[in-house]
Amino acid sequence: MSGTDFQGPFHRCATIVENVPVARETYRIRLADPAIAGSIRPGQFVMIRPGGDGSDDPLLGRPLALYDVVRDASGAPVAFDVVYLVIGRGTSALSRRRAGESLSIWGPLGNGFGRAPEGPAVFVAGGIGQTPFLALGRDWLQPGGPCPSATLLYGVRSADLLAGVDDFHAAGVHVEIATDDGSAGHHGFVTDLLARRLDRGERPAKVVGCGPPAMLAALARLTERHGLDCDVSLENHMACGFGACFSCVAPIRQPDGSADLRRVCVEGPVFPARGVVWS
Repeated sequence: MSGTDFQGPFHRCATIVENVPVARETYRIRLADPAIAGSIRPGQFVMIRPGGDGSDDPLLGRPLALYDVVRDASGAPVAFDVVYLVIGRGTSALSRRRAGESLSIWGPLGNGFGRAPEGPAVFVAGGIGQTPFLALGRDWLQPGGPCPSATLLYGVRSADLLAGVDDFHAAGVHVEIATDDGSAGHHGFVTDLLARRLDRGERPAKVVGCGPPAMLAALARLTERHGLDCDVSLENHMACGFGACFSCVAPIRQPDGSADLRRVCVEGPVFPARGVVWS
């Protein structure tokens, strides 16, 4: 990632470079904005108002995690990518936007992942939860860095929803797949893949998860049982993205053992897995 000091968040109109399908109901959109591209860190997100070209419909933005930073021939950041799944009115509107149109965006928002671990890393993703991990893999696998390898354990409902596997391979991230219907890889839960590794005696220096709450809760229990350091990126619904509306709160355990609500958009979206109170 760029060494540029954080200077955001920014609020502006960004030009769409491309908006292309990468899997069933899944798109990658590239937005030209050097300021955000140079400031955003793995695990942070942007809010995008999907109406385009000044439209206020839909009014609320959609939070989308950084997928990748695009650089020019000199290495300068010029654009950034996000990947999204079409699941409702907002993302459906976003999928209809075309290259050359503009979108209202603001970011970078939230707190991203920490520094690279001193040892192997494992990313556990469910559904569209793989999106933060391409940028994170690039960041943590820098030559000469402390993290020698990264593996993405990637679970989806069916093989046609797998998005960006080749991107991860190109970034040096090993990928293992699980599907609910058995159409690719392991037939079952993505956490089964991690459990198998741990049962064989593997000890990753860091586990990071992103996906549905039930998957993250299972991941938290599994890593705690094995005494592993695990962070999770929560995907709570957000309305504003900067902490004003309190629509995205999650119960987080405090040092005294009590639980208090924390805004995922501001205090998160990344939290230690053992600190989240899973319902």
